[in-house]
Amino acid sequence: MVSIKAGRRRVVTGVVSTLTAGLALGAFALSGTADGATDAEAAAGGPRVKPTVVLEHGAFADGSSWNGVIADLRADGYPVVAAANPLRGPASDAAALRTVLDHIKGPKILVGHSYGGTVISEAAGGDPDVKALVYVAAFLPAPGETTLELTGKFPGSTLPGALDPVTYRQADGSTATDLYIQQDKFRHQFAADVPAGQAALMAAEQRPIAQAALEEKATAAAWRTKPSWDIVTTEDLNIPAAVQRFMAERAHAHTTEVAASHSVAVSHPHLVADVIERAARATVR
Repeated sequence: MVSIKAGRRRVVTGVVSTLTAGLALGAFALSGTADGATDAEAAAGGPRVKPTVVLEHGAFADGSSWNGVIADLRADGYPVVAAANPLRGPASDAAALRTVLDHIKGPKILVGHSYGGTVISEAAGGDPDVKALVYVAAFLPAPGETTLELTGKFPGSTLPGALDPVTYRQADGSTATDLYIQQDKFRHQFAADVPAGQAALMAAEQRPIAQAALEEKATAAAWRTKPSWDIVTTEDLNIPAAVQRFMAERAHAHTTEVAASHSVAVSHPHLVADVIERAARATVR
């Protein structure tokens, strides 16, 4: 199916739908805001509240991976915060994300890319202001599952052969390992549909994930209790499409498929923003 959204900036192709760099000015201090009402909204009693969209990046990325998505969301009146993910482990990373969520007033839409999906699943359960979860080429683990386990649930991931592990000694004398993607393999592995120059910058700027984070078991699954949307990337070499579909179906998520690499938020920012806005319109009044 091909979905084309008319308008000033969005053309989306190859989509099957059953569905930082920056942060919005004053987003931490604001509750949701409202823009002008459409006729339908006016008939329903007024304009919609615009929830704050909180974006959680995954491994081998940083907040700048959301730049194009942030630009679209802000243009449509959404407050946005791109949280910094420490990439140390689901429990501690979720605790860090909760400090951000607790500081934002009003309704929120929580979005996670890749390992960021594991983190939002841990972080969102106790926050009634998180109205929806949006997973972008992401993990949706159940309690007891690990990110590493899910990666290999079905064949297709070529990530292990592209990794560049760095082992170091910690303050207590023990050793730990951080994982990078080899820079000369980064574009093919992570961002094949991103322009070469941009992918080279992403490779240089990548943030490592602790190997232990991929082996730590999830303890919560907010997708069991909150409405979820999921973007499945069919050309993904990190998380095979079969794995993504398995998790999306298990979560009863509203699913959109796109022929994109793992870096879909960079290569298809308009699509990602559209799905986030669908989730917001469906869950925040």
